Amino acid sequence: MTITRPRLTRSVPFWILLGGSVVSIGAGAFVLVEKLGTMATTLADGTATGVEVYAGQIWAVLGAILVGAGLIGLALAATLATLRSFAPVAPVEVIDAPAWVEADESVATRTEDVTHTEDVTHTDEADAPIAR
Repeated sequence: MTITRPRLTRSVPFWILLGGSVVSIGAGAFVLVEKLGTMATTLADGTATGVEVYAGQIWAVLGAILVGAGLIGLALAATLATLRSFAPVAPVEVIDAPAWVEADESVATRTEDVTHTEDVTHTDEADAPIAR
């Protein structure tokens, strides 16, 4: 009896969650750092405009939200992986051998007997003549 469990690594929704979380963290960090850097530079130079300061704050908040959502997604993926390791294992019965499995010797011997063209009479081993 073979015991198998569907692998989490073959689950498309799991990889979408994991990949989306990583992309969200990366995009949010990029937006956050870029907008805060622009705001800090222009405010220090004294060349800041209202668009850079006030709109930059909203963009920075959006970046922070994306980073937070990505971290939550990573936490959910880790939780899902942990819970999946505790899932009960369902036994799987193999009814027939797969087609690629080679036949054992007894099957091969019977096949040779069937395909042999001579007339063969089967006798018990005790009645068979002794070959010398």
